[in-house]
Amino acid sequence: MVMSMTGFGRGESTDGIHNFTLEIKTVNHKYNDIIIKMPKHISYFEERIKKVIKSKINRGRVEVYINLEYVDDLAIDVKVDIPLAKAYKNGLETIIDELNIKDEIKLSHILFFSEVIRADRKEIDEDLVWSCLNSALEIALENLLDMRREEGSALKKDIETQLDNIEGMLQEIKNRSPLVVLEYKEKLKERIKELLDGDCNLDEDRLNYEVVFFADKSDINEEIVRLQSHIEQFYQTLEEEEPIGRKLDFIIQEMNREINTIGSKASDLIITKYVVNIKSELEKIREQVQNIE
Repeated sequence: MVMSMTGFGRGESTDGIHNFTLEIKTVNHKYNDIIIKMPKHISYFEERIKKVIKSKINRGRVEVYINLEYVDDLAIDVKVDIPLAKAYKNGLETIIDELNIKDEIKLSHILFFSEVIRADRKEIDEDLVWSCLNSALEIALENLLDMRREEGSALKKDIETQLDNIEGMLQEIKNRSPLVVLEYKEKLKERIKELLDGDCNLDEDRLNYEVVFFADKSDINEEIVRLQSHIEQFYQTLEEEEPIGRKLDFIIQEMNREINTIGSKASDLIITKYVVNIKSELEKIREQVQNIE
């Protein structure tokens, strides 16, 4: 199955205490690179999150954004330091008296000192938090994978169209190849007659030797066979279930190698034209393969 490395997924989960919102964005990358942004007080879940992601995503840059809200005050423990509040009040009264300030002490003055009221999170039930977090993670991952599958399907369809174009042009090269030798022989005959002004009979053996030498030097049958084999292998790989991006990238390199050899051997403008067009199609496929997992 062709799976794109580009996708987005969102998931939400609540258990009555915790409300998790989780977003995952993936883009193409050579390796499996996972970056997680989450509240610090639950950062110890990071490795568990990465383990879940790696079980479903084999390649690509993965960015995870986790937001946690508490549904009510069950997870918050508010502590009021009354002795400290009294001490601040007494201190403020002393300042008023000593400086003869006409003012009165209000609650807002005491609350200005942050130590008086402190909100702490209660001890976390890790299993409860993980259950809620993992639920949001699974939903986000499934939405992400759906998008990656859909885009992968579109990539596959486009690549198969380009491969079909390449096969058509390769067949034209195959049909044209034998004619190149025959045309070379006729052109060589005409050229020799021009140089000799028709005053001398052609040495057929020598002519045939030159033609055979040219045919051997410009023979591209082996490269055509190998390129066709690579195309068939590409089609087969597109149907495999495991990640195929790296394998397709290797096949593309081999296909480029064969078409470059054909281009360097072929001494024919028509074949050269097909070679250029095939290389253009291969470059399009190569760019698409870069986004396949």
